[in-house]
Amino acid sequence: MLELPLTFLQRPAAATIPRPWLLVLMHGVGSNEQDLFSLAPQIPDRFHVISLRAPHRMGPGSHAWFDFSIEPGGARSYNTAQEAASRTLVAQCVEAASAQLDIPPDRVVVGGFSQGGIMALSLLLTRPELMHAAVVWHSRLMAELLPLTASHDALVGRKLWLSHGTNDNVIPLANALAVRHHMETLPVTVTYREFPGEHEIRPSELAATVAWLEGLSTTPTAF
Repeated sequence: MLELPLTFLQRPAAATIPRPWLLVLMHGVGSNEQDLFSLAPQIPDRFHVISLRAPHRMGPGSHAWFDFSIEPGGARSYNTAQEAASRTLVAQCVEAASAQLDIPPDRVVVGGFSQGGIMALSLLLTRPELMHAAVVWHSRLMAELLPLTASHDALVGRKLWLSHGTNDNVIPLANALAVRHHMETLPVTVTYREFPGEHEIRPSELAATVAWLEGLSTTPTAF
């Protein structure tokens, strides 16, 4: 039985898959592990899917990875201690799942939506040895994480799916463009896509993400 430091839901890979992959998903603010787990039926059956619950409870069925506030003028202030603690817990979950399921890091993908996307991107930048790729939907880059970025060599060969809604009214599109601009300065292969829509994963976006995951999982990997 899988044991992780955070509450989670899981859908195992198909028993007939000889070399399964692992996809670890993280929800946005105010949601829970049920949210992205609802996508599991659409995820290729070569993936063992795990959906994590963030550790900070906001209310019934409502959780967050860290607190934040919006300052006058729109700037955001983050609880960096909570973010760091959550990032450590997520890293522990990824490591534990990888070890217990016997799925090596070169077949691990970490993904998230909104604040969960911040966590996925932060983990890719700071602990790239844990994964092959990251999926970031409708999210942003925390500038506070930049000094913690792993070495150039550690990031070589990593991949990033980055997508956003053109009319996102929660995290404006400019944030995705800023992530793209920054990631293109690093040795990370970025696939960037924009989709009509607001702060949501529409069917066309999910289908494109799934196609990307299929491509990842059918291409030999080597770090």
